[in-house]
Amino acid sequence: MGKLETNITNQYNQMKTYQTENLRNVAIVGGTGSGKTTLAEAFAFEGKIIDRKGTVEAGNTLSDNSEVEQAQGRSIFPSVIYTEFQGHKFNFIDTPGVDDLCGGVFTAYKVCDLAALVINGHNGFDVGSEIHSRYAAQAKMPVVGIVNQLDKEGTTWEKVYDSLVSGSPIKPVVVQYPLNPGVGFDAIIDVLTMKMYKAKDENGNQEEVEIPASEMDRAMDYHNELLEAAAINDEALMEKCFETNDLTADEIRQGLRDGVANRDFMPIFCCSAKKSFGLKRIMEFIFNVLPDPKHANVLIDVEGNEVPCDSEAPTSIFIFRNAVEQHVGEVSYFRVVTGKLTEGMELVNPRTGNKEKVSQIFAVAGKKREKVAEMVAGEIGCTVKLKGSKANDTLGVGEFAEISKIKFPAPRYRAAVRALDQNNEEKLGELLNRIKQEDLTYKVEYSKELKQTIVQCQGEMHINLLKTYLNNNKIEVEFLAPRIPYRETITKVAAANYRHRKQSGGSGQFGEVHMVVEPYYEGMPEPKQYKVDGRDLLVNIKGKEEYDLEWGGKLIYYNAIVGGAIDARFMPAILKGIKDKLNEGPLTGSYARDIRVVIYDGKMHPVDSNEISFVLAARNAFKEAFRNAGPKILEPIYNVEVLVPSENMGDIMSDLNGRRAQIMGMNAEGAYSRLSARVPLAELYRYSTTLSALTLGRANYTMEFASYEQVPSDVQDKLLKAYQEEEKDE
Repeated sequence: MGKLETNITNQYNQMKTYQTENLRNVAIVGGTGSGKTTLAEAFAFEGKIIDRKGTVEAGNTLSDNSEVEQAQGRSIFPSVIYTEFQGHKFNFIDTPGVDDLCGGVFTAYKVCDLAALVINGHNGFDVGSEIHSRYAAQAKMPVVGIVNQLDKEGTTWEKVYDSLVSGSPIKPVVVQYPLNPGVGFDAIIDVLTMKMYKAKDENGNQEEVEIPASEMDRAMDYHNELLEAAAINDEALMEKCFETNDLTADEIRQGLRDGVANRDFMPIFCCSAKKSFGLKRIMEFIFNVLPDPKHANVLIDVEGNEVPCDSEAPTSIFIFRNAVEQHVGEVSYFRVVTGKLTEGMELVNPRTGNKEKVSQIFAVAGKKREKVAEMVAGEIGCTVKLKGSKANDTLGVGEFAEISKIKFPAPRYRAAVRALDQNNEEKLGELLNRIKQEDLTYKVEYSKELKQTIVQCQGEMHINLLKTYLNNNKIEVEFLAPRIPYRETITKVAAANYRHRKQSGGSGQFGEVHMVVEPYYEGMPEPKQYKVDGRDLLVNIKGKEEYDLEWGGKLIYYNAIVGGAIDARFMPAILKGIKDKLNEGPLTGSYARDIRVVIYDGKMHPVDSNEISFVLAARNAFKEAFRNAGPKILEPIYNVEVLVPSENMGDIMSDLNGRRAQIMGMNAEGAYSRLSARVPLAELYRYSTTLSALTLGRANYTMEFASYEQVPSDVQDKLLKAYQEEEKDE
């Protein structure tokens, strides 16, 4: 019996179908060590989904249930955990905190309607908080702040609050603050309800009491700020707030709902996830104040149109994650986009054209799943053993919209990988294909040009996790600096000719080709005259062929043969010989590009001439002409944008200068600066590691291909020498 089946409880007939208005989908985000997984576990415990809380240290939480997560003591994959509370169902997605694993955050944002930013109360608004706030802004995700771990020694509310005010890009608005942070923390003051909540035990039980008189002034100050935030976008509420200095509970809720949805502010709550203290009020606020899926984050289809979360529309689901589990096979996690999904329903995948039968539907609480009969629009669940549907696929019946793909950050780390045992290369390929289906931020391709398997991902930790995964599957691998896809071209006109002759009894081989090569640029005039061997050569163009090369650039091929020196039937063979050398440039074996070739003369033999003779003659003539035409190596240049704390700008500039970067500009963005530069790809290997070390993890960057440009002469000399040595070794 499989793992899924063994984790199904007897609640199949008890668990009701939740309607869209009673659902809330929340991404739990935050930096490493903020306590996200412990908080998710506490939410499940609060809703009686589990009767005993696991711990990260013991490796028995609902979220971190894979071997690698338990071994490393951290979240690596996004994990769905539902809980039930006061007639509502919450689908929380516990996300990884490490920036290299940010793909899980963007996966969660695609299907959730709210981000719960967990802040370590001891550290305050730290590096992790900064990074995850940045990602929430990119996703335009509303955010609620939850200050956790307020029971650590040395924790003070003043430090936490000051860090929120100075660090958060969204204005923090206090809904709760701790009365006594530190080892004895057991009291939270709520300035929305104007009550104090005291913990009675470590199982989430608490009592509601009056706010102490000594705290009333501070509580009223926060309360008034909360009222102002609720009224800020509504003139009528603002007038009433000024006149009466108060609003009704419904008015406050509506104002807060609009303000959070517009990202005008971030409500701040307090808790101790370890003690399950403070969770009730957080969930009450979410379902009382924040919108359900029908009125929240609207999914967008591939044409850019909004897709309403309508339970009366034809059924469609969006698959946001695939995982492969031992004894079960592939598990597909989905959000119901429209309509109602029922057990046994057949859906169509427009990408493959195939039908998929959803034989079973499960509500998900990490490693614990509960079988359900149906799910409505806005729900999150999973199914098993779909035939060919993958993450980012939309399935449905009738007419339905295909949802746009999850948009992930561009890769920031490249490495080549090879199996230490060549006999394992095929298995390595299979495992790499599997992992890139489970984590869509891995990109894997075999480069025929570089003769390497290239892995692109988010950083050095990300690549090390891949190595662990491969080792666990009995594949020993080596990661190397990837070769650079250089290009070769020429800078001046040159001519050459070559005669290929071979006689070995019977029919021989004979072909002679004369050609001129020159650099090509857009809009250049047609060729008419060249200087060859000290004499003027007039060319009479008989034919022209233009090729867009698959690796970039162009080849322009002219037939200027006169007097039948070479029969027309051999011209394709000459072209093939030239293309052969474009595939393996004369300087370093890299692709050649942007070259114009004129075939102006040659000779043939009535018996011995054949296609192979002219292929070889053209290949060697082109090689000689290329080497005489001022050959240059081109290297790929990338546009790099670095978002860096302003105080680290000097270190970053110095490092980039050492990478042959050309600084293009700088712009201030609050406490950060955005630096733009053009950097050779050859200088960007492990840049993410260096950047993290220089800024203590606070900076990040993006890179995008810009163009090919000539390498400096000293770099070209090194490349030529290295290629010559490589040829000698071979």
